[in-house]
Amino acid sequence: MLKALLPPVATLLVAGAAGAYFVSLEPASEAYDQALVDVGIALGERIRSTGAAVSFDLPGAAEQVLRTDKYDSIYYSVRRADGSALAGDPGLPPLPALQEPEDGVVRYDGEYLGQKIRVAALLVPCGGGTCTVQVAETTNKRRKLARNIVLSSLGPELLITLATLAIVWFGVKRGLAPLEDLSAEIRSRSARDLRPIDPAHAPEEARPLVGALNQLFGQVAESSGNQQRFLANAAHQLRTPLAGLQAHTEIALTQDVPEAHRAQLEQVHRATIRTARLANQLLALARAEPGGYRAATKPVNLRAVVEDAADEWVHRAMVKEIDLGFDLADARLSGDAMLLREALANLVHNALEYTPQGGHVTVTTGMRNAEAFLGGPRNDCAFLEVEDDGAGIPPAEREQVLERFYRVPGTAGTGSGLGLSIVREIAQVHGATISIHAGAHGRGCKVGLTFPHG
Repeated sequence: MLKALLPPVATLLVAGAAGAYFVSLEPASEAYDQALVDVGIALGERIRSTGAAVSFDLPGAAEQVLRTDKYDSIYYSVRRADGSALAGDPGLPPLPALQEPEDGVVRYDGEYLGQKIRVAALLVPCGGGTCTVQVAETTNKRRKLARNIVLSSLGPELLITLATLAIVWFGVKRGLAPLEDLSAEIRSRSARDLRPIDPAHAPEEARPLVGALNQLFGQVAESSGNQQRFLANAAHQLRTPLAGLQAHTEIALTQDVPEAHRAQLEQVHRATIRTARLANQLLALARAEPGGYRAATKPVNLRAVVEDAADEWVHRAMVKEIDLGFDLADARLSGDAMLLREALANLVHNALEYTPQGGHVTVTTGMRNAEAFLGGPRNDCAFLEVEDDGAGIPPAEREQVLERFYRVPGTAGTGSGLGLSIVREIAQVHGATISIHAGAHGRGCKVGLTFPHG
């Protein structure tokens, strides 16, 4: 607002200074011109006429007083009716041909001895004709006067302008303080916080805006809730028949089935497993997304979460002949154990899925220093890392693999592209950062979660 006010205020300041300059300069110039006219009148009284003869009598002392001035050089000239010089400085510029006298006086600007001068010329009767008396001075006093007028008018106006801007700044800042508080409240909210804003804390002018925001929050919350309920219900409804189908295909595979049918049963069994995992992932995503699940924040130790699910992961690793190792230390944080278990399951599943037979997967938990979100190191941040020596993720793809249903082109396996996006959503719920790097010796992939202090 101040930036918008500065150009017009500056324009008004310049216009005011210019107006004051011209208004003040004209009377002052008139006073200087009148002084020249007074000197001209005095000189005209020194002209003597005897018949046709004209003379001029000016004592030397009087001429010295006439030419003495603190700032300017003074010149004069007395000419006969025929234009011949009678006394003074004969080189002064003549009267302008087109300028008419006013009360017997002509005022004009000219140049003499390389300097600008102001001239007052008087027409004085002498010897039956008209003599011309010119009195001129340089313009030093006038320039100094103009400068003083500008400075004297600009100074107060500049102070008034600065005071006005200061008052406007203070008033606007004070008036907008409630809006700043409202903005700070909205910025401090997470994407999951769609509570209405209390209109009582907003200024009266902003209450229509608060009402519109609350209406928008309600619509977004309703839409998000409907979406999450649909996703959760659909996934939940799919889990039971898929579990039954998986059980039936497993039982069928234990029977004596012709080889041609066995191959088809195995294909159905694998597809069922993939679909069941997809349904579970959709349900996990519905819980992790904003509005889908209210996290139960409690003290959690990541080491205990890993140990509780380790048997299931070890069994899967043994089937694929993968060396699954654990390097666990206490990693305490405040979070939701169910969501953290889901994030761990997705990270370990991905590592086991994309690590070839005979490979290695290591799960690590602990506490360490990490960069704080407000800058500077912070101690005792819980972390989780899952590292493998599989194919890895190219650096150019590490941001994209966090998007839903994205898989690196040419990647083998049966994944749906939801695992890492679920991990990212759960990390955001806990205010954690997710990082993807190459594993040891540049091989494989290491995905890490670092949780905020406390």
